[in-house]
Amino acid sequence: MIHTFVGNLGHFLVITAFVSVLISAFSYWKAQRSDEIARPSWLSYARIAFYIHGASVFGVVASLFYIINSHYFEYHYAWSHSSAELPVYYQIATFWNGQEGSFLLWAFWHVILGAILINTNKFWEAPIMAVFAAVQAFLLSMILGVVIFNVKFGSSPFILLREAMNAPIFQLNPDFVPKDGSGLNPLLQNYWMVIHPPTLFLGFATTIIPFVYCMAGLWIGKYKEWIRPALPWALFSAVTLGVGILMGAYWAYETLNFGGYWNWDPVENAIYVPWLVLVAAIHTMITFKKSNNALKAAMVLSITTFILVLYATFLTRSGILGDSSVHSFTDLGLSGQLLVYLITFAALSIWLLAKTWGKIPTSDEEVSTYSREFWIFMGAATLCVMAFQVIIPTSIPVWNAIVELFGGISNVAPPVDQVAFYSKWQIWLAVILALLSGTGQFFWWKKVDKQKLKESLFYPAVISLLASGIIIVVAKVTEPAYILLLTAGIYSIVANGKILFLLLKSNAKLAGGAVAHIGIAMMLVGVLFSSGYSKIISINNTGMVWHKDFPEEMNTDNLLLFQHEAMQMGDYSLNYKGIRKEIEGFPGYVSTSAIEAFGDKHKVVARKDITWKGKKYFSEGDTLEIDNPENIFFEIEYSKKNGQTFNLYPRLQMNESMGQVYSPDIKRTLTSDLYTHVRTFPDPESETEWSETEEVTVKVGETFFVNDFVARVQGIERITEIPQVTLGPEDVAIKARIVISGSDEDYIVEPIYLIKDRMIGLIPEEVNDVGAKITFVNVHPESNSFTFGINTTQKEWVILEAVVKPYINILWTGTLVMVLGFAMAIRRRYVEFIKMRDKGQEE
Repeated sequence: MIHTFVGNLGHFLVITAFVSVLISAFSYWKAQRSDEIARPSWLSYARIAFYIHGASVFGVVASLFYIINSHYFEYHYAWSHSSAELPVYYQIATFWNGQEGSFLLWAFWHVILGAILINTNKFWEAPIMAVFAAVQAFLLSMILGVVIFNVKFGSSPFILLREAMNAPIFQLNPDFVPKDGSGLNPLLQNYWMVIHPPTLFLGFATTIIPFVYCMAGLWIGKYKEWIRPALPWALFSAVTLGVGILMGAYWAYETLNFGGYWNWDPVENAIYVPWLVLVAAIHTMITFKKSNNALKAAMVLSITTFILVLYATFLTRSGILGDSSVHSFTDLGLSGQLLVYLITFAALSIWLLAKTWGKIPTSDEEVSTYSREFWIFMGAATLCVMAFQVIIPTSIPVWNAIVELFGGISNVAPPVDQVAFYSKWQIWLAVILALLSGTGQFFWWKKVDKQKLKESLFYPAVISLLASGIIIVVAKVTEPAYILLLTAGIYSIVANGKILFLLLKSNAKLAGGAVAHIGIAMMLVGVLFSSGYSKIISINNTGMVWHKDFPEEMNTDNLLLFQHEAMQMGDYSLNYKGIRKEIEGFPGYVSTSAIEAFGDKHKVVARKDITWKGKKYFSEGDTLEIDNPENIFFEIEYSKKNGQTFNLYPRLQMNESMGQVYSPDIKRTLTSDLYTHVRTFPDPESETEWSETEEVTVKVGETFFVNDFVARVQGIERITEIPQVTLGPEDVAIKARIVISGSDEDYIVEPIYLIKDRMIGLIPEEVNDVGAKITFVNVHPESNSFTFGINTTQKEWVILEAVVKPYINILWTGTLVMVLGFAMAIRRRYVEFIKMRDKGQEE
């Protein structure tokens, strides 16, 4: 059955949202241009239209999620990104996994932000919402999904699978509905993917507010007044976008196996660049409050931030980065529409800015080296240079496309080693930025002359040099660039710490900037140690090559661990203990030897009692639910000579579309992280090579050896049921219960001896953890003994990489401190705005 109603409703609501926001934009434009008599009516029309638009967008969101949650796989979006087995929280993640869903998420945030703007600042409502609604109309057009005069506008998330795919099945059966969807990318099945994209898109969405205030100020001639209401939003946008970026970095650190949190991927760069420019814009906006010199810079940077967000959208969703980024979306035929979106607002902004440039207030006063304006300008300039250095190489595919569009040939290639290329420039610029953020703070609160400046900086400089010197010696920092970055970072922390101390005694509400600067400096120090001094400790010192076809670094920087065979790695002794599964309702991981599959991939049967820390959770024979059938975990035990032990569980996801996807597990301590991931393990689909059969004859209770493990026949019993075998009244089946004693657990083996239709059948059982297969070969009634055949193979193994990330907690702690500083600054600026608004001076 095809559920067409919800899709038709969703598409109708998209069109309604698009039309109503156009009406709202036009009405706000008319309201701004009308006299005092007509203005209230146009404002009323505009608000009603925007609220209709908002309700429609909420309806679109509800319709799309209903399709996903109801597993209506007749819809292309649900089939492409979801599956029946996904829990609700991952279904939420599938909502924005596709391009259409991400555009819808962006529009959803715009609706909320627009409603807040309408209800917080009546003076600016008409001009800012006219621009705001126009931007929203362009955004909604991306999911419009209509064709006018053979031109496609947008890609609808509500198209049916049969409309999107030209598969033969739909010619035979137009109402065919797949039983399941393609599923969510296994790398995205992570809790960070539930909270990271909404945060990031809220950051994207909020960049529009400083932009629309600036555009409105240029439009109505309020060249200075737009700063006050825009500044709290700019601060909020910067902290939200920054947190969104860092959430993505933490997701990469926890989920991907490249051993880091930032890889200078073009998509990462496209997000990072607007944030740098936004932070530069904030500083010029703050400086303007004391001097007109920064006003033009604040306007240019506020506009540039928003245009860069649109440019980032074009880069990541046009398909132009398809060959240079693993994160970019494929082209849905929207590249031209995205380009029009970008060019329209870039051209409008440049035209309006150029038209009013001569009217924007400025100052002829020469900027002194000992003025706050100079240091703010230097900091903003450094941030812009950092952004420029990243965006130019990232845009090489765009340059190539432009040249080819005009018939030329361009073979310019992006940097081969992205990390080395970008890092070698960014580190020096970060040194300058840290020094400026420490020194510049002393110009913010009072005028200083040369002598006072020296006195103010003397103790921070001395303390920083002493602290840096000690750290350099103890941590053995030898790279010149790292020495300078460490010293500059420590200096910024100490200098801003002094400012913070003085402010806490006088006026704590002004301390947001100092706290934020301390946080960013801590992040720089954390990045320096965790990335610059990351150390691989799983060095292969055996002299053996694991495989001739492996890359050299895999043979030299990784260890081969056989199951239950200890391997020394530096201070640790490693023991690979086997493959584990997550079971619903169980707090730990369950050994695959303790469970048995019976056809349903979501369910298994307990082969023995399953306990955790002395408490029994499941009894032998219980049916258990697998948490996620795609996931398996490798249990690695780390032991030290002092008796300290801990276990890590790096993960592998066996996904039909992506193959084997490995993710790390991390042991976190105060001073470092031990980052562990499996590089490869035996292909489960490959055929096992068994040794020749060795037979042993034993009685119940007697012991024998299986691949160096002690085994004991616990008992023999007659059985009446065998899976996938029908037993007749004359058939006989007996099962042996053999217990193999491992170092940490016992393994249950139950081979079967079958007489069916007067023919003997032997059903062996394998024990992967032991590397053995046991066959019930014969019964000897005269001696009450039994013969078993034993085949052995190579034990299970994994090739593992372990990396120490020193002082990475400084990075994450710095993030929290930065957020605290931004929150303090936002509160202060918002309170200022509210006071002025309530006094009737909101313009």
